[in-house]
Amino acid sequence: MKLGQGRNDARNESERSRTGRKGVGKGPGMDQLQERILEVFCRTREQGPLVQCITNFVTVNDCANVILAAGGSPSMAHDIREAAEAVEGAAALVCNMGAIENIDAMILAGQRANALGKPVILDPVAAGGTELRRRESRRLLEEVHFSIIRGNASELRYLAGRQAAGSGVDAGGADRVTEENLLRAAEEFRELSRRTGSVTAVSGEIDLISDGNQTAVFRGGCPVMARITGSGCMQTALLGAFSGAGREDSFVAACAGAAVMNVCGELADEKRKRNGTGNATFRTDLIDAVFNLTEEQLKEGMRYEIFQG
Repeated sequence: MKLGQGRNDARNESERSRTGRKGVGKGPGMDQLQERILEVFCRTREQGPLVQCITNFVTVNDCANVILAAGGSPSMAHDIREAAEAVEGAAALVCNMGAIENIDAMILAGQRANALGKPVILDPVAAGGTELRRRESRRLLEEVHFSIIRGNASELRYLAGRQAAGSGVDAGGADRVTEENLLRAAEEFRELSRRTGSVTAVSGEIDLISDGNQTAVFRGGCPVMARITGSGCMQTALLGAFSGAGREDSFVAACAGAAVMNVCGELADEKRKRNGTGNATFRTDLIDAVFNLTEEQLKEGMRYEIFQG
C-alpha cells in the first residue's frame, strides 16, 4: 500500500501537507476530498436530512442533539412495530448495537432501507465482547447491507475475523491504530471494506476511513473525547446526517464525520482549558462546537492523508 504523498513527508513537511492540500495518485486528491467534505457539510445544513436512529438509551439524547447541531433532524423510532415503516420517510438509518435488544428492529428497518436505496450505518458496539454480541453482529452483516460500518479498532478487528482485545465498549490497547502500525491497520480495514462492500470507519487517536480502494487517515480530536460516554455514538449519528445529505458517496460522508468530530473535539477542548471545566461540560461544548462550526473552521482544521492500494 502506498501513502499518497509519502508517510514521512506527510509527518515531517509543513502544516500544508497535514491539512489535505496535496493531491495523490488515483481517485480524489486531497484538495478534491476536502472540497467534497465541505460540500456534504454545507448540504446537510441546507437540506436538514431526517435520520432514523435505533441507538442505545445511554447516548440517545446526545445522538439526537448532535444530529440537530449538524443541521439534520433526528427520529429515534426503534420499536419493532414501526421501525421499518419509519425508515420510509428518513434519508438515512443508523443502527447502534448498544441497543442490543433492538436487533430485530434494526434488521427489519435495514432491509427496508436497502430496498429503498437509503444509506444504513452500523455502529457495532462491543461486537466481540460477549457471545450474544458476536452472534448478533454476524446476523446484522448477513441480513443487511451497510453503507458504512463505524467503530473502534477492537470492534472492527472482530468483524474482520481477527483476535480483538477490547474492554467493554473501549478499544483494547493492542488494537489501537498508531503511527507504528498504521500501514498494517490500513490494509486490514481495507480488506474488511472489500469483504463487506461497506465503507469502514475506525475511530480513535487516529481515524482510518476505507472504501476498499482508498484509505483516508484523519488526525485530530483530543484525549478528553475518550473520557465522555458517547463520542463514538455521536460520530456515528453524524455519519447518518452526512450520508442522508450526500448518499451518493459513503466514503466522503464518513470522512466528513471524522473531520467534523476531530475539529470540534479540539475546539471544545480549547474552551475546556480556558474555563477550567471537566468532562461533563466538555460533552455539551462538543455538541455546541458542531452547532457553531463554520465552513472556514472545518477547512482550516481538518488534517488528513490518503493511502492508495
